[in-house]
This record gives sequence, structure tokens and C-alpha cells, in this order.
Amino acid sequence: MSQFNIAWLPGDGVGVEVMEAAKICLDALKFDAKYTHGDIGWEFWCQEGESFPQRTIDLLKNSHAAMFGAITSKPVKDAEAELVPELKGKGLIYRSPIVRMRQMFDLYTCLRPCKAYAGNPLNYKEAIDMVVFRENTEDLYAGVEFSPVPDELKETLKKLSKPFGHFADIPGDEFAITCKVNTQKGCDRIIRAAFEYAKKFGYPKVTVIHKANVVRATEGMFLETGKRIAKEYPGIEMDDANVDAITMWMLKNPKNYGVMVATNLFGDIISDLAAQMVGGLGFGCSGNIGEKLAVFEPSHGSAPKYAGQYKVNPIATILAAKMMLDWLGETEKGARLEKAVAAVIAEGQVRTYDMGGSASTLDMGEAIARKL
Repeated sequence: MSQFNIAWLPGDGVGVEVMEAAKICLDALKFDAKYTHGDIGWEFWCQEGESFPQRTIDLLKNSHAAMFGAITSKPVKDAEAELVPELKGKGLIYRSPIVRMRQMFDLYTCLRPCKAYAGNPLNYKEAIDMVVFRENTEDLYAGVEFSPVPDELKETLKKLSKPFGHFADIPGDEFAITCKVNTQKGCDRIIRAAFEYAKKFGYPKVTVIHKANVVRATEGMFLETGKRIAKEYPGIEMDDANVDAITMWMLKNPKNYGVMVATNLFGDIISDLAAQMVGGLGFGCSGNIGEKLAVFEPSHGSAPKYAGQYKVNPIATILAAKMMLDWLGETEKGARLEKAVAAVIAEGQVRTYDMGGSASTLDMGEAIARKL
């Protein structure tokens, strides 16, 4: 009997292909796991009106961890247009399955390490080592949205919010509202996770990223929480920066930053910037981590224009597999996998198109596997 039950969720587009490359590496490591395929993604939305079927939810409930490839997401009207005829007009609304998964299983930490491996021709600068902690279940991704805006909501906001008066006379079908929802619990646990990580791995500083000077209620709470929790970690410096300013400072002085923590949307943006600085989304791995389950994925999307070509770089997914191994306590295997990735990058003999080479997705996976 296998030691670990792993939910295997390729999704669609290039997700299927990069997951194949990751599996080659996991098999080469002789990782003792049972992999069970889970249905998720655009195909199931179009055919069933559900991109995250209950059968896949049940699979995750009985898994130690999951590997996730990528999925296609489209705006509401475009999504409805692609439903099979018998499902159209039934009020079905597409919601991102990965966002739903994060909320359903309380995967509150999105952990995104961004490391510049020696020899990568795409590195912005050498020796960059950033780790972004992104709150994963709240904020503007909470799904509390209104379009059109109901009259009763307009009336309530008119009574409670003076600034809303500017919008009060606009017809409800001519504007939309998305609510930014942040909780004290959500702020506490993501910031504490960042400080604990810095303490465990020897980072001297945690940078709290926010926009408290304008978004005073939610971002102000996030910043004040950071200041309070920092007092519990006297050996670790805390600094903070507005999200717009940090994009400049990261580019100017990337080695000044190690562990960074932000609310959901800002963390999403900052982590993509950090990934680009170490080679792009082909190198950006990600972990969605809760107390009982974690789901690991590349931070890139499904890239439909490349689907079926086995062209894209699978290193992000392979590094996500490394994160999964670490989370499961298989740290020796995780270290071997990262060392193999670093060796292939340093040698420069096998490079995918983004790195200036012609190797396929599976060529890269096999080259890394040969180092294991």
C-alpha cells in the first residue's frame, strides 16, 4: 500500500503537459504514492456546468496532498456561451475552481518561492531569493460581487457610506460592486506564517505589503496586524511598503527582500513580478496550504495557444512537486529534486523555448529525472 494518496488534477491546456513532466521526475525519485486522477477545468464546465465537480471535491477530502496543472477561466458571459445547449439559460455562473478550492478547504496560505538559479539566462539579477506569502481565501477574491447592483444594496450603502453618494444615482445595471473582505483571523495567520517561515529558514526580515494610505479599513488592519505580530519575533526585522512602491524597489534592489507578505490581490501581483525576475512564469511554483490539505501548482495559466505542442517550460510544476515533497515531510527527496533542477539549468544543455532553446516539455522533465 502506498504511503501517500495524491490527487492528480491536470486541468486543461498546457496543465496536462507540465504535469506529465512532473510525474516523470516523481517516478524517478521513487516517491511512494498512489496518484488518483481528478476531473477539473473547462471541459467539465462546458459539459456539466461545473468546473469543480463534487467527485473531485470528495477525492481531495481523502488525499494527503494534490498536484494541480492549470485551467482555463473566462469572463461570465463568455463562459455561458460555451456551455452545451441544454445548460444555457439555466442561471449557471462560472467561478474559478482553484479559488473555490482554496476557500472550501481553507487553503489560506499561498506560498510562492522565487529563486534565481545560477545559469538561467532569464534571471533579472543573480542570487535573488524572494518568498511571497499571499493570503489565499479573502480580499477581492472572496466572490462577493454584484452586477447589476440591487436597489436594496444601493440604499444601504447610501445610508452607511458618505463616499458612496457619488454613485448613488447611477442605475444598478450601469455599474458593479466587488467587495474587499478581510478578517482579523485571515490577517493574523498569514502574517504569522510569514514570520514563522523567516524564523525557520533564517531570513532576517519580513516585508508587509499593503495600501493602507488609501484603502484604510482593510489594508490598515493588515498593516497594524503586521506591526503587532512583529513584536513577537524580536530577532526578525519588519518593514512595510505600499504595493505600488514595492514594484519599483523590488526591481531596483531585489536583494533587499526575502520574505514578503500581502493580502490576496496584492500578493497575486507581487508574486508574478517576483517570478518574472527569476525567469518568468515557467519558473514560478506555488503552494496552496491549509492545516489538513495542500495543493501545489505552477503559477502560470493554461496557455491555450500552446496546448498540445509540448512546448512550455515544466520547471515551475517540477518545483511545485518539490514543495509538495517538503510539505509531506519527504525533505530529502525534495532537496534532491531541487538540486537536479539547478544542475540542468546550470549546464544549459536542455532549454525550452522561453530559455532560448528548443527542448520540449518532456525533454526538460527527462533531463531533470536523469539527475536523480
